Amino acid sequence: MIVNDEFFLAVKQLEKEKNIPAEKLYETIANALATAKKHDFGGRDDVVFCDIDPEKREINVYAVKTVVSEIEDAITDILPEDAQKYMPGAEPGDLVRIPLEIADFGRIVAQKVKHVIRQGIREVEQTRQSAEFQGKNQEIVTAVVQSIDAKTGNVSLEINGTESVLPKAEQIPGETFRVGDKIKVFIFDVRSLDKGLRIRISRTHSGFVKRLLENEVPEIADGVVEIKAIAREAGSRTKVAVVSHDENVDPVGACIGQRGARIDNIRFILGGDEKIDVIPYSEDIDAFIASALAPAEILKVEQDPNEEIVYHVTVPDNQLSLAIGNKGQNARLAVKLTGKKIDINPESGFYDPDKAAEALS
Repeated sequence: MIVNDEFFLAVKQLEKEKNIPAEKLYETIANALATAKKHDFGGRDDVVFCDIDPEKREINVYAVKTVVSEIEDAITDILPEDAQKYMPGAEPGDLVRIPLEIADFGRIVAQKVKHVIRQGIREVEQTRQSAEFQGKNQEIVTAVVQSIDAKTGNVSLEINGTESVLPKAEQIPGETFRVGDKIKVFIFDVRSLDKGLRIRISRTHSGFVKRLLENEVPEIADGVVEIKAIAREAGSRTKVAVVSHDENVDPVGACIGQRGARIDNIRFILGGDEKIDVIPYSEDIDAFIASALAPAEILKVEQDPNEEIVYHVTVPDNQLSLAIGNKGQNARLAVKLTGKKIDINPESGFYDPDKAAEALS
């Protein structure tokens, strides 16, 4: 038995620093101490044990042997006369606890104990982190900028004591960061790997806008308004299709807010430059495609008789450029939003083939 106040104080400090329950730490350390001593008992798992009692400030490492009349296994068996000093009156069939001194472990074993303890603490910490971040998967969290790689543009962030990297590809084009900045990021994938926890974060993911809307618009959080689809080109433009499950609630107006306040709050978090179009969703695909191509005026939407997912859209001649959008963006987002291929044509029938191809790309 060892009484060591310093040891228990150190565990409490570790509990505070690593946010790991002391019970888990005691379990890990007890396993490490028992494992280190098993070498002297043929590596058997059923002989050496360790109990740690924080209330009594005691650490007990011991071997358990069976009292027998004749030794068959020297590792697990003990004769009655030898068992008397550990259990007076011991008889065959009794189990005897034989105390083992930690001080007798030796330098090599002590190093092994330290290694196992460190490894165990890492595993416990990873398990805790994994559980914590699995609960935050597909959610928005606040992160603090720790460093910025000038070569790659990747940003190292601290999220609740865990380091993660925001790759350049997951950053909104044109945004810059400084060390110490607090930023919002979207966790879109959490995986436990052999080398630790991998947390994938983004500011360009469409799920980022979806969660921002859910946080900003009570009608969405309450389930009255539902987001049916999102198409996003981060930093430039996003289209969101919404529907109301209450005929008295305007889904578009609810998302935009009075004088655009709700959308403006979201745009601010996204850097301020990204335009967000909120459109009404419809089960009528023709109507949905027409809404998706807003703000262009749509004259007609027709499904191709030979291609089920291709739709031909007719617009006034002076609306062609608006329907296609700058570098085809409006048409491209409409395609992503509806999941249909959209062929845009002017009312006169005369159009630039290059622009039409660009709209479909």
